[in-house]
Amino acid sequence: MNAPTNLKYAKSHEWAKLEADRSVTIGISDHAQEALGDIVFLELPEVGRKLKAGEECAVVESVKAASDIYAPISGEVVAVNQAAIDAPDSINQDAYAAWLFKLKPDNIAELDALLGAADYAKVAESE
Repeated sequence: MNAPTNLKYAKSHEWAKLEADRSVTIGISDHAQEALGDIVFLELPEVGRKLKAGEECAVVESVKAASDIYAPISGEVVAVNQAAIDAPDSINQDAYAAWLFKLKPDNIAELDALLGAADYAKVAESE
């Protein structure tokens, strides 16, 4: 399983990356895309939407199932990845390059509550 150490992870299989501008980029993990299979559709939150940590905010559909995506931290959506919407299979090719949306965090310290790569790998392997 591929879980880059520079990212934080939610138990619900989202990853979060703190950017230099203090925004947080969010996507789904390699483990999640592998479990879903061929991804065919994305429904992402609208720019400007306020999210609470743990809130359902997006949907990823594959040939197998639809899966809810949860906000790993609270904040305001400041960007969505149109390229991923246009080519959802890009997530299967590289789940860490094909991010879903970016947040302006309400509280950057919420990232500390997320898992590091090693702990996330244990969660993913136990499923």
